[in-house]
Order: sequence, then structure tokens, then C-alpha cells
Amino acid sequence: MGAPASGEPILQVGLIVGAPAVTLGGDAALLVTGPDGTRLTQVPAGDTWRASATTDGISLATGSGVATGNVPQAVVTPAEPGAPVRVNGRAYRGALTLFRDRTGLTVVNQVPIEAYLLGVVSAEMGRRAASEREALRAQAVVSRTYALRNVGRWRAQGFDLYATVADQVYAGIGAETPEGREAVESTRGLFVAWNGAPIDAFFFSTCGGRTAEGTEIFRGAARPYLRSVSDVGPDGIAYCSISPRFHWREEWSGDALRAVLRRTLPAAVGAPPPRLDELQDVRVESRSASGRVAELGIVLPGEELRVDGPLVRQVLHTAAGEPLRSNAFALTPTLAGGRLTHLVAEGGGNGHGVGFCQWGAVGRARAGQTFDRILAAYYPDTELSRLY
Repeated sequence: MGAPASGEPILQVGLIVGAPAVTLGGDAALLVTGPDGTRLTQVPAGDTWRASATTDGISLATGSGVATGNVPQAVVTPAEPGAPVRVNGRAYRGALTLFRDRTGLTVVNQVPIEAYLLGVVSAEMGRRAASEREALRAQAVVSRTYALRNVGRWRAQGFDLYATVADQVYAGIGAETPEGREAVESTRGLFVAWNGAPIDAFFFSTCGGRTAEGTEIFRGAARPYLRSVSDVGPDGIAYCSISPRFHWREEWSGDALRAVLRRTLPAAVGAPPPRLDELQDVRVESRSASGRVAELGIVLPGEELRVDGPLVRQVLHTAAGEPLRSNAFALTPTLAGGRLTHLVAEGGGNGHGVGFCQWGAVGRARAGQTFDRILAAYYPDTELSRLY
């Protein structure tokens, strides 16, 4: 991570990893140089070129033929400062580095952290009304904190952060909104601190009325500020009750559930159990302090498999093949002839539940809370600090 004279860090964001090829273009001409600064070629304004992974490097081609031979790495910079670069049609600020990875082509966006946040805040929070402005400001501080804390997380792969939910969603210029821009600019340089350093700024969609303790979900996340806190207002209504995922229901036939468990159990408990066809029950064995499922029991003839809380959502996939929305649920099984024939899960919330609740922040903003108060609610005993 570099930093300009202003002290603002430059992030390395992994946009694409392992692709056979990508397209490149720009509103202005793009300068293509080697890793040592040697000029390789120039992509004319408005043109779209193709970068492809070769056996041991990359090559660039125009619509009519090869533009460069095999090179180990290419740096792509707009000829006009501030002009966007496009990767597969999506526009980004900053510059790009392309290199050959183990399985294909990696594209990394070098971008100042504040410009990066412009492409994160509304991608994470969506379009928000003026009455919800403080929630966007809170998200801007959370996302800045997350980025600062996780610089170098994926250093072995050649970048700091993924542009996906593996870190936080970064969708470039196309995701920027006026309200998101205001949120970033009005909180410039601010981050959430514990003992002067950026915190582990976990965040998620919807808590369902109470957040989770850090260690309920993430092993080793014993942080004083990652505590289970109530998200219920003075009126007795959860701030995140406005979320479309506040309540949810999933159900499986016995055969459908067995098919799901055949796919998901090996990663959680090892080899799939030999008598899964005789599945007798699935039940909640214990709950955490926040009321989430801490241990799931899968009952088979003569044995019971136990699945720990962090893996529960990965084992109980939905019919669509997605993890269960949250660990906050109750189960209603139907048994017949000693076998499970139907299972219903009714729950609340969406996401892991640790830290900052995005829909709760929207509800708190509507209730008149400022962004600093919102952050203090979800990260108790922390403070705001300014890096630059």
C-alpha cells in the first residue's frame, strides 16, 4: 500500500483472478508499460483490446491482431489523469496491473482509498434517501476501517483486498451515487479505532434484533468491541425490522435435505456418513448467548453428528444451493416411521451477525441518530480517529 503526499493510502484491489482473458479500454487513451516502466503500447481512446493469459505471461491484442508479444506483467494507466479505465466494460478510477497467476490472469486496481470507497458505499448499501444519510456515512467509516485493517490480507495473491463479498463489494464508478459520494467526502480520513488502531470492522446485512458475539461466528475474534448488542429501539421494535430479510422461512422435503447434506457435510465433518438415507432428525442442540444456533445435531441410526455454529449455515443450504440466511432460526421437523420426512427453518436476519448491521443503521438513521452514534452502538467502547 503506497500513499501520496496527502497521506491517503493507495489500495491494491483484486478485480479479477484466474481469468483466461479480459477486455480493456478507456474514455481516454491508455498507456501500457512493463513493470520497469518501459513503454509497451497505447490503447487508443474508445478502443477495446483483449488481454489474454499465455503459458508464462500475458499478451495484448487489438481487434485486428497482436499488439504485444508475451510479457510478464503490464501496467495500464490513463493518458489523461482522472480518466477511467475499463475492465470487461466496467469503469474504475486509478490504474491497473495485469499479471499471470497460477490459473489465468489477475487484474489489480491501484486506487486511492477515498476513490475506492466511492465504489463501495452505495454498492454495499444501495440508493438511500436523504433521511438515511447518516447510515451511509456510518458505512463509509466502516468500509474505510475495514480497508485500513486488512491491507495486505491477500498479499500472496498480489493485492490487498478482493472486490467481492470475500472482503467488501467494490463495483467501480458505475456504483457511485451522489449520496454515497457525500458520505465518503464528509467522513474523509475517519476510521473506528480501538487503542488507536483500526478495529476488525465486521459488518453484515440484517441482525434480526440482536448482533452476535464475535467468537460465536469467527474463531479467534475475541475483541472487546465485538459484543452482542440489542438492536431494538425504545418502542420495542428492532431497527433492522425494515429489512426484507428480517424474517425468513426455508423448508426441505426429507429427500431434498438428504441431497443437500450429501453435498455439504463432507466439508464440515469429513466423509459423508454411510447411513444418511436413514436420517432420523435434525435438531438444535445448543444456542449462543445471542440466541443463535451454536450447535446443530444430525441424528442417524446409532450416531449423532454435531455441527458447530460457524459451519451451520454452510451445512443447511437452501434449495437454491445458498447458505442459510443466518444462524438465528428454529427448526420444525416432521418424522414418520423413524425417518425425517420434512424440515422447516424459520429465522431472522441475514449474514453472520457480528458488528455493524447495515439495515439497523438505516433504521437508526431514520430515527434521527448520527453516524457516530450508530457506530458506537454496534462497536461499543470504540472511538473515531482521523488518519489524514
